[in-house]
Amino acid sequence: MSFDSERVRAEFPILSREVNGHPLAYLDSAASAQRPLAVINAESHFYQHGYAAVHRGIHSLSAQATSDMEAVRAQAAAFLNAASHEEIIFVKGTTEGINLVANSWGGSQLQPGDNLIITEMEHHANIVPWQMVAQRTGAEIRVLPLSDSGELATEQLASLIDSRTRLLAVTHVSNVLGTVNPVKALVAQAKAAGLVTLIDGAQAVMHHAVDVQDIDCDFYVFSGHKIYGPTGIGVLYARKALQEQMPPWEGGGAMIDQVMLPVGTTWNSAPWRFEAGTPNTGGIIGLGAALNWVSELGLDAIHARESALMRYALDKLASVPDIVLYGPAQRSGVIAFNLGKHHAFDVGSFLDQYGIAIRTGHHCAMPLMRHYAVPAMCRASFALYNTEYEADRLAAGLTRIHRLLG
Repeated sequence: MSFDSERVRAEFPILSREVNGHPLAYLDSAASAQRPLAVINAESHFYQHGYAAVHRGIHSLSAQATSDMEAVRAQAAAFLNAASHEEIIFVKGTTEGINLVANSWGGSQLQPGDNLIITEMEHHANIVPWQMVAQRTGAEIRVLPLSDSGELATEQLASLIDSRTRLLAVTHVSNVLGTVNPVKALVAQAKAAGLVTLIDGAQAVMHHAVDVQDIDCDFYVFSGHKIYGPTGIGVLYARKALQEQMPPWEGGGAMIDQVMLPVGTTWNSAPWRFEAGTPNTGGIIGLGAALNWVSELGLDAIHARESALMRYALDKLASVPDIVLYGPAQRSGVIAFNLGKHHAFDVGSFLDQYGIAIRTGHHCAMPLMRHYAVPAMCRASFALYNTEYEADRLAAGLTRIHRLLG
């Protein structure tokens, strides 16, 4: 379908506000995207007219809330093209999803002398959980390095794999560089060597369609708040065969079958045994609304629109004096840069005075910062509601800052 940018922007009330006397240019969607009215209204309607505790409730509100929640599970399965709704686990977000896999699968499967592979461009959420489980189990962490072009040195993967390699965990799209990794090829190489594979899709699912059966990964995880949904909710796709090998990570209500004293408690079937306690039902309803909203717009149309906008923004920024751009020419969603030798924090603070919101810092990717020998970067992230005019304002603001700071 065609893409009507003005109609899309009108669905985001926050985009009409001013910041420091200027129209808001929100270029921080990679950190957290704004919500359209469809999501805001879906959550509000649930809390006003349908809220109740899910699971085991005999009354109508509880039964309907449970049904609505499970409908979103099926919706998420269709969104990722999972083979079954039972391969979808609701989590708080990407971070909890990776921690679940690290603690449940990793904690039960890794042995001293085993090793697992992550990459130099990972978000801390796809580094630290593996370091923690490796320390507990005696496994080793191996790192697939970053090339000077801002892409993974994929030709080095084979040399990292041996008979004790158990897992490859890799981001689909870099949250700093926007690099789109060849995850299907990486998974195929890893699978041929008998590895389990996890893909961090936090920066991918909002920009283009994802098919977990085509990728053939074992785990895929993303956060609702990156794809125009609520905070505090995310999805972990886990291949059914692997779920059966995984013990529960957290204990409590809903994840049990029978509770016995003093011992002998048995577990619910997967995926529910990984969802202890009262779920974020309102967040799940909002996530369903977000997935529906994105799907109705069409991910192909979104991808085409955002690709054109990224090309335009990169061309504009290339003309800014002393700008240093990081990452490959072909990228998705984000543009990382620094302005001469000025600290990213100073640049971001000046841009805020012009109503332009960007992210500054290490972006939860300290190893990547060390690769480029910088303490921090500026990051402008573009979403389907951004415009060429906002890219113009960013370039003009940076030019003005360069002139002011010298």
